[in-house]
Amino acid sequence: MIHYDLKCEKNHIFSSWFNCVDAFDKLEMSNLLSCAVCGSSNVHRAIMAPKVSRSNPKESSPLIGEASSAEQKMLEIRKKLEAEAENVGENFADEARAMHDGDTPMRSIYGEAKIKDAQDLIEDGVPVIPMPWKKRRTN
Repeated sequence: MIHYDLKCEKNHIFSSWFNCVDAFDKLEMSNLLSCAVCGSSNVHRAIMAPKVSRSNPKESSPLIGEASSAEQKMLEIRKKLEAEAENVGENFADEARAMHDGDTPMRSIYGEAKIKDAQDLIEDGVPVIPMPWKKRRTN
């Protein structure tokens, strides 16, 4: 497997994995790649910095560039959600179900749920939205 940063004609940068260099080249030559942000089919490899192992893996990387517009929007959404909703952590599925069933007052919440629990909530008509972000690191 090989990992490439890709860039479209509108300068959106995103990344993807490919089985090998030849697999990427075939997709690129056939115009079968598309931008993850705008859908453009004019996609090429972006300049990438090599990933170098460090003796101390906890050091922060100076090679991280600016966030894409999609990443910036997700950060804005996350900040708004964290400011206006209650973090119920790993109790999210139970709290969401209790509100839906009328056992606890309605309020804005966010937290974590196992995939199966989230699927069960959705199947039962509980209004939830999966959010694509990782846990924040704490020192």
